[in-house]
Amino acid sequence: MTEVAPLPPLRERVPAPREVRLPDSVGGVTWRPATIDDAPAITELLEAMSRRDHPDWSESLAEIVDELDHSWIDLPNDSALALDADGALVAWGLVIEMPEPESLLRIILPGGVHPERRGRGLGRRLLDWQRARAEQRLSRSDSILPAWLLSYAADLSPEHGRLLERSGFEPSRYFTTLVAALEGADLDRPLPEGVRVEPMSAELSEAVRHAKNATFADHWGSQPATVEGWSSMLALPSARPDLSRIALVDDEVVGFVLTEINEDDWERQGFTGCYIGLVGTVREWRGRGLASALLADVMRAARDAGLERVVLDVDAENPTGALGVYTRLGFTATSRDVSYRVAY
Repeated sequence: MTEVAPLPPLRERVPAPREVRLPDSVGGVTWRPATIDDAPAITELLEAMSRRDHPDWSESLAEIVDELDHSWIDLPNDSALALDADGALVAWGLVIEMPEPESLLRIILPGGVHPERRGRGLGRRLLDWQRARAEQRLSRSDSILPAWLLSYAADLSPEHGRLLERSGFEPSRYFTTLVAALEGADLDRPLPEGVRVEPMSAELSEAVRHAKNATFADHWGSQPATVEGWSSMLALPSARPDLSRIALVDDEVVGFVLTEINEDDWERQGFTGCYIGLVGTVREWRGRGLASALLADVMRAARDAGLERVVLDVDAENPTGALGVYTRLGFTATSRDVSYRVAY
C-alpha cells in the first residue's frame, strides 16, 4: 500500500494576508468586535434573519451566550458586528477555529446580515473579513492536518450561497430537515437482545461523549467533541435528558439519542415538538435495529409528554444509512441546508 506523504505545515500552505482589519465604515454603518454583552442584540438579529433563512426556528439567547463564552473564542480578534447610525445591529460574524482537532482542522464562519439590509455589500465585506482572519490563523499554524473553512446556507436564502460561491467556497454537503408526526405513528421497534435503555444522566455523560466520538469518526467533517463543548451543550436549558435515550450493554454505551426542546419555536412551527440533536450507534452495533428502537422509544416518550412532532437533521450522504431509518419511522423532508467549504 502506497503511503501518503504528510502535508507541510499550514503556515507553508496558506499565505498570510497582507492586512486583516474590520471592514471600513460605509453608508453610516460602523464595525466593531463583539463582547458577551452583545448576546441579546445578536439573538434579536438572528431572529430577524431566521424569518428569511429558516422560518421554523431561531437560536436562543442561552445558545448565543454559550457560543460566545467558549474558551476557544477570541472575541476581540475573531468577531465582527455592524451597527447602523442608530446603533442597531445589522450584521454579525465569527471566526471559530474548532479546538482539539485529530484529523481535520476546521474553522467555522457563522454570521449574516439583516434581511432588510441585504444586497448592499455588507455580506461581502463581512465574508471578506472572515476569510482573511481565518487564513491569518491558518498561516500561523504548525498543524500538518488538512484544513477547511466552513459556512452554511439555507435553500430558502440562495443569495447566501451565491455570495459564498463568488468568494471561492464550493458546495460540499447537503443536510435535510425531517419531521415526523407522533399521533398514530407506528413505533413498535424492539430492542436487540442484551441491550438496556436509560435516560441521559450526568453519570453517563462522559461515556456517551466517548461513544459519540467513536460513532462519528467516519462521518463527513466530524471531529471529537471536547469535554468543554460537550458539557456546555448538555447544560443548555433546551437539553432534555428525560426525553433522551442511552443504550447500554453491561456498562458500555452502544447507542444514544439526545433530545432538545425550545418552546419559543413552537408558535412559528405551528406545533409542539422536540428536536433530536444527535443519533448514533457504535460501529459494532450497526445494522441490528438499535437506532430505530432508540428513536421509537424517544418518540413514544415525546408523545406521552403531549408533544405533536419530532424534528431532526440528517446528512444526505450519511454512511450509516440513517435516512432510511428515519423515513421508515415516518419522517419526511421539509427543508435543506448546504455546507460550503474551502479546503487547504
